[in-house]
Amino acid sequence: MTILALDAGNSRIKWGLWADRGFIAQGAVATARTAELADAWHMLARPARAIGSCVAGAPVRAAIEGVLAPWKVAPEWIVSQREQCGVHSHYADPAQLGPDRWAALIGARARIDGPCVVVNAGTAVTVDALAEGGAFLGGLIVPGLDLMAASLAGGTARLRKQAGQVETFPRNTADAIASGAVQSVCGAIDRVRAALRADGESAPCVVLSGGAASALAPHLPPPMQVVPTLVLDGLIAIANA
Repeated sequence: MTILALDAGNSRIKWGLWADRGFIAQGAVATARTAELADAWHMLARPARAIGSCVAGAPVRAAIEGVLAPWKVAPEWIVSQREQCGVHSHYADPAQLGPDRWAALIGARARIDGPCVVVNAGTAVTVDALAEGGAFLGGLIVPGLDLMAASLAGGTARLRKQAGQVETFPRNTADAIASGAVQSVCGAIDRVRAALRADGESAPCVVLSGGAASALAPHLPPPMQVVPTLVLDGLIAIANA
């Protein structure tokens, strides 16, 4: 059975067509250009099911449903649960947790039999603590790298947005902004990993996904895994459960 998994984020809609034991096709379009999904999917065989996570709002969900309508496949939009696929949520209101975060936690749990810090680095960066037994203890939300730079550019007179390199001791403004953004996010990840260790969890692994994963990965110590399909993996796990 083929399953179309959809991760509709603030910036991009990522998708993957899964069959048997892996993805046979993948892609992404800008969230603001949902209609382009029709071109991306026109050569695909009709999936038996579609399952999705959407944090981009009801209009985006409706647009995706419209593209899928000719296939007569209605997507199953997930909602975070108290317990699912071996993950137990400690969130005060489990349904309040973003569905992409929930899917990423499930994807990480299916991949790693141990404690981990689950990071989805997109427009915003989520940093979630998953204990060895599958308990989701909670997590952080911080601005993404581009959002930090844009905030400085919009809120100051002289710190305009421009390309910079990540340096240990930046010696120009562009590098200082780029380095500050990366080190801020890495610092949040390190703090959550340290908190897991302090809570008795041994050697938590960072599981990193999202568009900014490649920018963060070189600045994080092991153990670490970069998993570009983490949210999609979680969606497939939910569908197959």
